[in-house]
Amino acid sequence: MQHKPNSLLRVDAALTRRGFLQAGLAAGGALVVGFHLPSANGAQAEKPAFAPNAFIRIDAHGKVTLIMPQVEMGQGIYTSVAMILAEELDAAFDQVSLEAAPPDDKLYGNPTFGIQVTGNSNSVRAFWLPLRKAAAGARLILVQAASQQWKVEATSIRTEKGEAIHEASGRRLAYAALINRAQSLTPPKEPALKDVKDFKLIGNPVKRLDTPDKVNGKVVYGIDAMPPGVKFATLAACPVFGGTVGHVDEAKAKSLPGVRQVIVFKDFVAVVGDHMWAAKQGLSALDITWNEGPNAAISSDDVWKQLRAASKTEGAVANSVGDVAKGLAQGDLLEAAYELPFLAHATMEPMNCTVHVTPATCEVWVGSQVLTRAQAIAAKVTGLTLDKVTVHSHLIGGGFGRRLEVDMVDTAVQIAKQVDGPVKVVWTREEDIQHDLYRPVYRDTLSASVSNGRIVGWKHRITGSSVLARWLPPAFQKGIDIDAIDSAADIPYDIPNLRVEYVRDEPPAVPTGFWRGVGPNNNVFAIETFMDELAKKSNKDPVAFRRDLLGKSPRLKAALELAAAKAGWGNPLPARTGRGIALQTAFGSFVATVAEAEVDTNGDVHVRRIVSAVDTGIAVNPDTVVAQLQGGLIFGLTAALYGKITIDKGRVQQSNFNDYRMLRINETPQIEVHLIKSGEAPGGIGETGTTAAPPALGNALFAATGIRLRRLPIDRDILSGKKPS
Repeated sequence: MQHKPNSLLRVDAALTRRGFLQAGLAAGGALVVGFHLPSANGAQAEKPAFAPNAFIRIDAHGKVTLIMPQVEMGQGIYTSVAMILAEELDAAFDQVSLEAAPPDDKLYGNPTFGIQVTGNSNSVRAFWLPLRKAAAGARLILVQAASQQWKVEATSIRTEKGEAIHEASGRRLAYAALINRAQSLTPPKEPALKDVKDFKLIGNPVKRLDTPDKVNGKVVYGIDAMPPGVKFATLAACPVFGGTVGHVDEAKAKSLPGVRQVIVFKDFVAVVGDHMWAAKQGLSALDITWNEGPNAAISSDDVWKQLRAASKTEGAVANSVGDVAKGLAQGDLLEAAYELPFLAHATMEPMNCTVHVTPATCEVWVGSQVLTRAQAIAAKVTGLTLDKVTVHSHLIGGGFGRRLEVDMVDTAVQIAKQVDGPVKVVWTREEDIQHDLYRPVYRDTLSASVSNGRIVGWKHRITGSSVLARWLPPAFQKGIDIDAIDSAADIPYDIPNLRVEYVRDEPPAVPTGFWRGVGPNNNVFAIETFMDELAKKSNKDPVAFRRDLLGKSPRLKAALELAAAKAGWGNPLPARTGRGIALQTAFGSFVATVAEAEVDTNGDVHVRRIVSAVDTGIAVNPDTVVAQLQGGLIFGLTAALYGKITIDKGRVQQSNFNDYRMLRINETPQIEVHLIKSGEAPGGIGETGTTAAPPALGNALFAATGIRLRRLPIDRDILSGKKPS
C-alpha cells in the first residue's frame, strides 16, 4: 500500500439516496468508477466526470487508487477505508494506493455533513456503505467485461486479489487487462454487496499503513513541508482576549542574525527569519506594548458566575417523555450539578501553516480537518478566486478538533502576503495554548427520583457554549445545539418521565471550539456520575442498578456485563482502592468501562487498571479499534486528572506542558479492550475512550474513599480530606 501525500457533531439526517453513476474514461487509460454521495440537501450529481464525491481509479498496470476524502491524524483511517475498498473490490491490499483528495465539497464532501470534513468519529461510519457500493459496482463491471471477453455467463466468474477467474476453463485475467472493455459498461445502480460472513480482509487485524514512515521519519506532516526558498515565521498575539497591538520597538530584533522582517498587524506581531530559531529569538527581542481592551479584567470566577446563573434559567427542550413533574414527585429525589472546565487541545504537532502568495496565486501546505474551508479562507484573505488557491493536504500530528478551525490558515496567509517567497508560520507551544479555541466550560444540572430501584423521573439541563451555532449555523435550530445534547437527549436507560434542556451561554471573551469527545464529554460524565449516586441512594450495586434499566439497549447491556466480568467486578480490593463503571452510547458505539484506582492519604491517585468492552459494530480493523480506545482513555484520564485552563486578567494562565499536564508513561494504567463481535454497521470509536474515562475514574474514587467529586479535574485536597467536597 502506498500513500501519495498531496467532539464535531452528529447530524442525524438520513442518507436517503445513494446511487451509482456511469463509468467513464479517465486520462491515461484508467477506469474511473464514480459513486454518488448525496449532499446535505439531497441534490443529485449530474455527471460522473464532474460530480462524484469520491472515486476509484484502476490503471493499466493494475494499481487501484482511492482518492481519500478523509484526513489521517493518527486514527488509522487511511488503513481502514482502504480495507473497505479492497474487500468489496476483491483487490489485493498491496495493490491499493491512496491519494489525498484536493479540497472540493462537491466531489469529496462527507455525506453526513455535506462538506469535506474529518471529525466526530465519523469516517468509517460515513463512507462504509457508499464506498462498498462503489467498489462492488466496479467489481461487477469488471466481471461483466470478462464474461464478454470469454463469452461465458458472468455468474460463472469469481474475483480474487485483483483478478477475474473462470474456474471451469481455468482462465484468469488481471483487472488491468479488462479496463478497456469495462470502460463502456455501466455499473448497476444497486450492486449486491458481500455478506459479512464472506469478508476476507475486514475484521482481521491489519498493520497500519502510516506506521512505517512515522517510525523511519519519512512521513511529511504539515510542519515538515519545505518548499524551495521557504522562510520561517512565528508570532505573538495580545495575551488578553480581544486585545490589539499598541507599539512595537523592533530595533533589537532586526539586529539579530537571520531575522529578515518584523511585520506588525492590528492584533499580532510576526517575525520572519531564515530559520525557526532566528524567528523565535527575534520575537523574544521585540518590545511590544499591548492595548489590552475591555476584557483585561475577566477571570475564571466571572465565567463560572455567569454560567451558574444561566443554568438556573429554563432551556430549549431537546427531549420530553411522559410527565416529568409527576415523575419527580414520586419516590426519593436527588439533585446534583456537575462542572467541566475549559480545556486546550495541545496537539503534539504545533499549529502551523506554510503559504506562498504571489499576485496571481496562493499555495498552502497544511494539515487540516476542513480542507475546503482552508482553501476558502486563503481565497478570502488574498482576494483570489478559489481556482487560484492550491491546498496541499498533509497528515496531521494530532487534531482533537483543533484543526476543524482555519484561524491558523487565515493568520499565515496574512503574513505570507508581506513576504517575498514561501513562509512557514509556526506557533510556539505557549502561543498555541494561550490562543486556542477552548473546549467550553459546562454545567450539567440533574434531578431524578427513584422508587424500588427504578428511575421514575429525570430532568437534565445542559448549560454551555454552542460551538455548533458558530461552526455550522444551519444545524443550530430552535435553541438546540445537537452536539451539546449528544448522549443526553438519547439517554439509553429506561426512564418513563424525562425532560432534557439546553441553555446556551457563551463565556465572556473566551473563544470555544470542538474538543475530542465533543458533546458527550460533559453529558456522559454528568449522567454516569449521577447514575452512581442514584444507585447509592437506592442501595443497589452500580452495575446491577444500570443493568436493570437497559431493557431498550441490549447491545449496551452486553457490553456492561462483559466489562464487569473482565474487570472482576465485586472481587475484594485493598483499602482505599475502588472500581467504578461508566456506560455510553455515543458515535454509534456501545461502550462499558471499568476503572480501578487507588487513593493515598495525600489525595494522590494511582489508576491501576482500565477495562473497556465495546460493541462498535463491524470492526473493520480490530487493531485500530483497540488502539483508538486505548489512546482515548489516556486522553480522557489526562483531562480528568490534570486538565484545566484558567483565566486571570483576561489571560490564560497555562503556557506549556509544565503547567498543562499530560498523563506520563509511568502514570498510565494497564488498559484492556474487549471487542464484542457484531454484524451491525460500524460505529465510531476515536472519541469514545475520552468520554468514558472521567466518569469511570470518578466513580472508582468514590468507591475507594466515599468522597463524591462533581467537578473536574479531580481535587486532591478534597480526596485527602484537607477541604470539604
